[in-house]
Amino acid sequence: MTANGFVEIMKAYVFFYPLIMSIAWIIGGIFFYWRREKGHSKEPPKLKEHPKVSVLIPAHNEERDLRDAVTSIYSNCYENLDVIVIDDASTDGTQDVIERLMVEYPTLRVVRLTRNMGKANALNAALPMTRGEIIVTLDADSMLDEHAIEWAVWHFVNFPRVGAVTGNPRVRNRTTLLAKIQTAEYASVISLIKRTQRLVGKLMTVSGVVAAWRKTAIVGAGGWDPRSVTDDIDMTWRLETRFWDIRYEPNMLCWMLVPETLRGIWRQRLRWAQGGVEVIRMHKGVWTDWRERRIWPIYVEYVMGILWSYAFLAYLLLWGMSQLTGVGREIVGNPFWGWNGAVIACVCLLQFAISVLLDMRYDEDLWKVIFWVVWYPVVYWAFNAMAAAVSFPKGLLRSMEQPATWVSPDRGVR
Repeated sequence: MTANGFVEIMKAYVFFYPLIMSIAWIIGGIFFYWRREKGHSKEPPKLKEHPKVSVLIPAHNEERDLRDAVTSIYSNCYENLDVIVIDDASTDGTQDVIERLMVEYPTLRVVRLTRNMGKANALNAALPMTRGEIIVTLDADSMLDEHAIEWAVWHFVNFPRVGAVTGNPRVRNRTTLLAKIQTAEYASVISLIKRTQRLVGKLMTVSGVVAAWRKTAIVGAGGWDPRSVTDDIDMTWRLETRFWDIRYEPNMLCWMLVPETLRGIWRQRLRWAQGGVEVIRMHKGVWTDWRERRIWPIYVEYVMGILWSYAFLAYLLLWGMSQLTGVGREIVGNPFWGWNGAVIACVCLLQFAISVLLDMRYDEDLWKVIFWVVWYPVVYWAFNAMAAAVSFPKGLLRSMEQPATWVSPDRGVR
């Protein structure tokens, strides 16, 4: 193959991959809505039984936001609850906040860890204390919708093969450009992807910020893996490869805080990308088992996304060099200039418009961020591509013998 031919293939891949995936997500989102959401009442489901639900809230240096999370749980309409906060060796005023909450909510229980060993280890420490067969995990910077637990419990009560239910996180801090872009991202990308993957039958990951789990499934999988940098992605795959059903419930709403600094977003995306690479590395054995065939499309799509990140960055580098030196300028053109860019822009706007129509059912103010979606392909494509490219060797080569500790992430501004 000639150099010119290779460049043309790279250019086509950089252009067509996001285009095809966007169309697939649009079709999948619409079909999911048609089958699972259209005509369905927004009222919480009637439950034939109300099993005890244990809520685990892991916290590391969360003095500012922990109260909101705990209060949202005790304000929930589902009453048969068992609430446990795990203080993972916080060094700020988190312990003082917890002590005040225990006075306010006498049934609140606390696990205090003296050494930071990571979120997965914190969840494992609290798991033996849980009294419910259904476990809800909630990040300490989030607030759970008052009917969210009812929507999750419905799946477990009616379908014994359900091992986990992933919720529908919505951004609540929308005061900065970066937060508004992420609001658009969660609606136009993450929400549509989960709808589409649910139709395929397997999800890449539950939303770690809020999820419900069957305790039997967690115990059968050996608990959360402390070695993984993304406990949610890892547990999702371990349950699915054990043939548990994992579902997406858009009515299981929670309101979360997102990073509002470039440094905070960069750290978050690095962790997400590295966790994804670790998972596909550890589960490459799915290709030798025909029973795992439904997870193959998710595996392939993730690998193709990594390849696209490298192709995108490499092509940008070639284009920049050709513009500076004049060498190969007639060969290396901008893949998003002219009609190419117009097509990408139209599909991007169509994708967001459809996602807004689907998600305004759950987030009535979503339309207010429609202007900011134009920045998503401009800024975040390059940003996420760089994070994926940097994280790939880390996830591929990192020793899985050491626990993955955590630091309190950027929670945005008030």
